[in-house]
Amino acid sequence: MRAFALLAGLVLLAGCAGQQPDQPAEFPAEEIRLLVPYAAGGPTDLTARAYGEFLERDLGQPVVVENLPGGSGALATQELIQAEPDGYTLSLITAGTTVLTPLVNEVGYTAEDVTPVGVLSEVPSVLAVAADSPYPDLAAFVADARARPGALTVGTPGATTPQGIELQRLRDEHGVEVTVVPFNGNAEMTTALLGRNVDAVLINASQDVTENIDAGEFRPLAVSTAEPLDWLAGTPTLVDAGFAGLTLSGSTFGLAGPAGLPEPVVTRLEDALRRGHADPDVVATVGERYLGPEFRGAAEMRAVLDETRAVYEPILGGS
Repeated sequence: MRAFALLAGLVLLAGCAGQQPDQPAEFPAEEIRLLVPYAAGGPTDLTARAYGEFLERDLGQPVVVENLPGGSGALATQELIQAEPDGYTLSLITAGTTVLTPLVNEVGYTAEDVTPVGVLSEVPSVLAVAADSPYPDLAAFVADARARPGALTVGTPGATTPQGIELQRLRDEHGVEVTVVPFNGNAEMTTALLGRNVDAVLINASQDVTENIDAGEFRPLAVSTAEPLDWLAGTPTLVDAGFAGLTLSGSTFGLAGPAGLPEPVVTRLEDALRRGHADPDVVATVGERYLGPEFRGAAEMRAVLDETRAVYEPILGGS
C-alpha cells in the first residue's frame, strides 16, 4: 500500500509539473484591439480593416478596429503607449503620428515608445492642380512660384504632416516659396482644389485621388517618390525636376505595439503581416500599387521612423 501511494504521488507531481500554471498562454489567446488614428471610411481606415480581418483569420482571435482620430495622431498613439506590451493593443502608425507630432507638440511620447511590427502600405504624394489650372507642368508652376514668393497656395493634409514640412524644405533648401493651406484629409483637399480655393495640393495619391486624375479632374505635376511611378506615367519626380532630397512627403503606414513588446509576439505578428501582404482580399482592398513587390517588416518600419527623425528634427527644432 505504501508503494502504491508513493507511485500515485509521483504521477500527480509529474502532471502538475507539465501544467506550469505560471507560464503565459501562447500568443494570441484573446481579443486584439487595433487602433486607427484617423476617422472611419477613408483609405487608411480601409487598409487597417483589411489587415484586421486577415489577422483575425490568421491569428484565430477577434481583431477589433477602433478609430481614435485627433491631435494629429496623438490620441491613438497615447492610448497605445499606455497599454500593456503584450500584443493585445496595436495601432496603425506613420512617421507623421510618431515622429513629426512629438517634434512639434508636447504629447508625452516619442517614436522610441512604440515597437514597429511591419509596413502595411506605402502611399506616395503627388503635387496636383485642377484640370483648368494655368500650370501645364511643374516647370510653369515653379517659375510662377519663384516670381511671386508666397503667392501660390498649396493644400496639405495638415501643417505638420510630411507634405507640409516638405514644402517648408522646398522653400528653405530650394528657394521656392508657396503658402501652405492645411486641411483635414483628402476629401477636404479635393473639394478645395476643385472649388479653386487653392492653386495646388500635395496629397496622398490614394485611390480616390488617382480616380480624379483618371477622370481628368486633377493634373499631376510631380510625384514624391525617388523613382517615377508606372501608374502615373509621364509625371516626373521632384528629384528628377531638380529638387534633391524631397522624397519624404509620401506616407508609410505601419503596425506597431507599445515599447517593450516581447520578441516572440513581434515575430508572430510580423509573420502574419507577411502572409497578409500577399492575401488576395488585402491586395484587392488596399491596392497592389500601394503594397509594393516585397513585404517590409519591423526593421524596415523602424528605419522609416529613424530616417524621418534624422531629416526633420533639425528643421522642427525637436530635442
